[in-house]
Amino acid sequence: MNQLAAALRQLRTETGLSLAGLATKTPYSKSSWERYLNGKTLPPREAVEALCRLAGEPVGRCVALWEIAEAEGSGRGATPTATGAKGPATRPQATAPPTVAAPPPTPSPPHQRGVVTLAVLASVCAVAVTAVVLALLLLPGSRTSDPLSPTAATTATPAGPGCHGATCEGRSPMAMRCAAQPDTVARHRTATGAWMELRHSRECGTTWARTWGGRIGDRIEMSVPGRAGAVHGAQVGNAVDAESYVYTLMAVTRPGTVVRACFQPAGGGKRECFDGRVR
Repeated sequence: MNQLAAALRQLRTETGLSLAGLATKTPYSKSSWERYLNGKTLPPREAVEALCRLAGEPVGRCVALWEIAEAEGSGRGATPTATGAKGPATRPQATAPPTVAAPPPTPSPPHQRGVVTLAVLASVCAVAVTAVVLALLLLPGSRTSDPLSPTAATTATPAGPGCHGATCEGRSPMAMRCAAQPDTVARHRTATGAWMELRHSRECGTTWARTWGGRIGDRIEMSVPGRAGAVHGAQVGNAVDAESYVYTLMAVTRPGTVVRACFQPAGGGKRECFDGRVR
């Protein structure tokens, strides 16, 4: 549970959302998210997947951590305590009464001994395979799609981007899953204290702009100079937007393309623009 809660807190930081912001963008309340992020309550699997999508991260690793926590909470992950290991205290045994010599046990038939041996070997193999799978799921870098992940075949979330090249033009980088591992082309801090970035996805072949730390009414714009129609804008519309990232739609770009981002502060202040070149 602690590992899951830590992973969820990291994802929440990446989204830039407050607890109130999470409550607005998901079906779960602010108090519920407080319990989930602090490890007080096991969140629903759907809540974990929703947070991954908001952060633009693949769901595999966190869902694997959720499955481990859910198994431990239900008792399915419990294993017998080995001799000498820490575990629940055992009750003191009562003094055994004097024993009477019992006749030697009747040896099991050979075929029964074989069945018992096979059952023990099968149990040991099952435990070993489970341990290997869980270890692979928790290896560093497993936040990307992992073919060994138990969620690879069961979750409905597609593994890769939803578009590429011209099919991405004018579409959302979050909805098309192009924002999972983008490059930062350029970054700029405005006179009002807001931040802007130009972001590029190699997988999708697109670039977009995002802003955070601004005020309601701030507007951003991203364009490809010299290309008609490749102009996309976005505005900080409410308090939730002001506490999180606001993205423009995407424009198709190739290595070497020069893109421009502009910031127009609320209230008609000075417009600020900067350029970046896609690497």
